[in-house]
Amino acid sequence: MKINSMKYIPFIVLTVLFSCNSPQPNRAIEGKVKKEVISFSAKLPGRIIEIYVNEGDLVSIGDTLALLDIPEVDAKIQQAQGAQYSAQMQAEMARTGATQNQLRQLRAKQSGLMEQFEFARKSYERAQLMFKDSLMSPQNFDEIFAKYKGAKAQLDAVNAEMDEVLKGTRHEQIGMAEGQAQQAQGALKEAMTAYAERYIIATNDMQIETITLKKGELATPGYALFNGYIPNSTYFRFTIPESEMLNFQRGSEIQMKSTFGGLEFQGKIVTLKQLTKYADITTAFPDYKPEESIYEIKVVPSNPEAVENLLVNSSVQIIE
Repeated sequence: MKINSMKYIPFIVLTVLFSCNSPQPNRAIEGKVKKEVISFSAKLPGRIIEIYVNEGDLVSIGDTLALLDIPEVDAKIQQAQGAQYSAQMQAEMARTGATQNQLRQLRAKQSGLMEQFEFARKSYERAQLMFKDSLMSPQNFDEIFAKYKGAKAQLDAVNAEMDEVLKGTRHEQIGMAEGQAQQAQGALKEAMTAYAERYIIATNDMQIETITLKKGELATPGYALFNGYIPNSTYFRFTIPESEMLNFQRGSEIQMKSTFGGLEFQGKIVTLKQLTKYADITTAFPDYKPEESIYEIKVVPSNPEAVENLLVNSSVQIIE
């Protein structure tokens, strides 16, 4: 039995050698279906009060996705409204000048100071004569002179105030008051803009894939609350070894087929780029060597609507 089995050994060896040297059938180049992704996040920190959409929904630009509670903004609005009202009143008073009641009070003050000045002037004149005749001590004369100078200074001040009121407020003061009013208005506008940030608004059409937070949780600025895909943005990504790149040129048309459903479609190569050694390889193309460079090609479909229903990350093949 051993002798008979030895007769078949040469045939087995030849069969193995022949099968190793025979050409292997070419395997189709496979890639993946991709879509452009987008996310929406909060601009200010706040707690989620309501979520108005669900995963899988199609949303349009301007749709409200969620509502946040931002109590700090309410306080800023109240402060800005108070500052704006005060600044507006000051600017109005600067433009219109003193009221009639203020004028009456100022005239009464002027009249009283004028009487005080006349009394102080007469007292000073009498004191001069008495001091000249040595009928008054120097200390008493100095006191009367000081009262006279004080009364004159008070009268001069009220006369200047009355003159300014009658001539109107200086344009510099009006400008300052109006500038403060504009500054307060800007602060209120800023607070109202922040108030509008309570709403998470869609800035692009999107099919929502994931909602990362739930009602009642705290949203922080920049943290993506809604992630999804842009409609009609399907494209295809292939990783090709260096030895196969002669078959692919930017701008050329290629024919493809989806492994899911067997749909055939056409597309155009739009980008070619080399991948680093540690890059994410979309498909394990057969027969490429480790020392070869790896390239990525991006293909956009000629008819985006025809491939819109392909599943993201499902496989596609290039038809030779």
